[in-house]
Amino acid sequence: MAKTTQMVLNGNPSGDTRHQNRTTVASIGKPETTDIQRWRLLDEAGRQTWHYLETDEEVKAWPQSTADRYHLGLPLVLPDLEIPQTPLSSVQNALSFFSRLQLPPGNWACEYGGPMFLLPGMVIAWYVTQTPMPAPVAIEMKRYLFARQNPDDGGWGLHIEGESTAYGTTMTYVVLRLLGANEEDERMVKARGMLHQLGGAVMAPHWAKFWLAVLGVMEWEGVNPVPPELWLLPDWVPIAPWRWWIHMRMVFLPMSYIYSRRFVTPQTPLIRQIREEIYTQSHSSIKFSSHRNSISPRDNYHPKSWILTLINWMLVYIWNPFLRTDYIKKRAEAWSFDLIHREDENTDYANLAPVSAPMNMVACYLHDGPDSYSVKRHRERLPEFFWMKNEGMLVNGTNGVQTWDTSWLIQAVHEAGLAEDPTWRPMLTKALEFLDDQQIRANCREQDICYRQQRKGAWAFSNKIQGYTVSDTTSEAMKAVMMLQHTPGYPVLVSSDRLQDAIDTLLTMQNASGGFASYEPTRGSEHLEYLNAAEVFGRIMVEYDYPECSTAVVTALRLFSKHHPQYRKADISKALDGALKYIRKAQRKDGSWYGSWGICFTYAGMFALESLASVGETYANSSRVKKACEFFLSKQRDDGGWGESYRGCETGVYAQRESQIVMTSWAIIGLLVAEYPDQEPIERAVGLIMARQQRNGEWKQEGIEGVFNKSVMISYPNYKFIFPIKALGMFTRKYGNPEIR
Repeated sequence: MAKTTQMVLNGNPSGDTRHQNRTTVASIGKPETTDIQRWRLLDEAGRQTWHYLETDEEVKAWPQSTADRYHLGLPLVLPDLEIPQTPLSSVQNALSFFSRLQLPPGNWACEYGGPMFLLPGMVIAWYVTQTPMPAPVAIEMKRYLFARQNPDDGGWGLHIEGESTAYGTTMTYVVLRLLGANEEDERMVKARGMLHQLGGAVMAPHWAKFWLAVLGVMEWEGVNPVPPELWLLPDWVPIAPWRWWIHMRMVFLPMSYIYSRRFVTPQTPLIRQIREEIYTQSHSSIKFSSHRNSISPRDNYHPKSWILTLINWMLVYIWNPFLRTDYIKKRAEAWSFDLIHREDENTDYANLAPVSAPMNMVACYLHDGPDSYSVKRHRERLPEFFWMKNEGMLVNGTNGVQTWDTSWLIQAVHEAGLAEDPTWRPMLTKALEFLDDQQIRANCREQDICYRQQRKGAWAFSNKIQGYTVSDTTSEAMKAVMMLQHTPGYPVLVSSDRLQDAIDTLLTMQNASGGFASYEPTRGSEHLEYLNAAEVFGRIMVEYDYPECSTAVVTALRLFSKHHPQYRKADISKALDGALKYIRKAQRKDGSWYGSWGICFTYAGMFALESLASVGETYANSSRVKKACEFFLSKQRDDGGWGESYRGCETGVYAQRESQIVMTSWAIIGLLVAEYPDQEPIERAVGLIMARQQRNGEWKQEGIEGVFNKSVMISYPNYKFIFPIKALGMFTRKYGNPEIR
């Protein structure tokens, strides 16, 4: 970050007060703020970090960009555009606005927030590793957490739209205290009341108890076992961790190492105070071993199975005290840390995601020491997860959505028939250059030893440094590249050989079912969900087939084969047949598909219909497509739009909410690719999208759009530009460009 005042996370700022003339230090009950006009977003080849400028000289040398001001919620000095009368003019207005948010490397950035359990892990990791935090960061994190406090009960939820839970309230309360919030602040008093109403911190789920034990406000006896010995199991064992979903095993890995070391940060007066604030009785009077399985009903989305409860009992009362020798312990710790080191090396310490990254940092702190290169590099990398907005600073769900959103924007403009428009060619050329730069060009070193999926030729969700191939990101990036490189006027930057590398990797990711998962093929049985210890998430233990990922691969393979008909022709044909068979089988009786990465049936239905359309299945000739269209139309609201609540992700049953422009766009796209014959309901939906467009071409943020693991919602703010552009553009290509009022 730029030169900033530092503070140690002990609740007290350092003696340096250089920034105070540009912050507002308010009384108890009101959050401190920085001067929001001094924040800048730096994008270095897709590596995004926010910087706070301390001096007037720095501000003068680095002016705020339009993108900076937009992401910070500051006023934009942009002209009002002519009110669009047709869908295509609405698209042009949207591109006029959205193009101004493109960053110098060619990509787009945005908040990727929503989960409330990400920021606490970061702050606790910095605290226990004695990492100085820039004061502006601490101030803005505190401001964000207060901004997201439930105004009615004072708590916090699993995500920003969820009800208050023991997990969200415990972790946020503790972190606010570390960031300097006063326990007598009226908001903290209210939060403490809610936490006590939920039963106190002993009722928080496993992941919370882990961090509380590291911090020293809970005893390790209150944490269910996380044995690193599982990493010593032979690969053929059905429960071996390499078979687990990548996010789960990369969290379990450093968590198990730290658990085995029973690390507790040295006590401070603040820690001792927190210990007496977060429970309904004195800390010293609590028998923590009796609360290993205590959990608030609000948090218990996936109750522990009796099998897991029995295994935990055996680990606590038989394995750990009687059978776990020092030799086994040291061997398990050594191998688990070797895998941690390989993960750090393969990602240049960026790591997979912001749950595992701070845990890896703590593990390196324990193993390598506070002054080691590994700890230093983690300190440099963790800020890539931070995101600054009008409410303060949050932690993103990954280190960005750079490749994903850029690929979709290219496709949206191409689908609208505007890729050859000279107005947008410079924007799209820069975006193509970004995707060219971000393709992963080599596999991980000794990928089999660290259980990594082949990745040469792939694209990662965020950037190539993070380096994890994702089936749908690779597919969408491939399509975007091919669309532009086969459009007159665009350079050919990604060669045929490199596209073939991407195909080779994609073909390794298909499951026996024919469907495609996300990061790698399914490696273990769904029965591993009996070992799901996280409690707050569903479908977390193994990879699953997804209509979204399967469709992305289907459409990428078909587009590739159109331009390269002979390359692995038989393999591609077999993969397509299997994927389409899966898509057809995954359809529910009511005509819908369940979505796992967007909310929910609307999102998955759009993708599935695109898969079927790619082989000529339409409303006119396919009963399953007709049924899917009827499902969509049964959910259209009186105002012409669609709105689906995240509750459907949790329950598996469609849940209505007010119309949303993003979900309305998904429904339009689904109906259009299905060739639904009646223009009227689609035109009403187009009218709703156009009516909500602002005079400068933007659309305002509405409800949350994304989901993972059934219970956690996550934001995709660029969707409100990308999918309306695509939907309106596709409508225009099918029905012309009529005036719509």
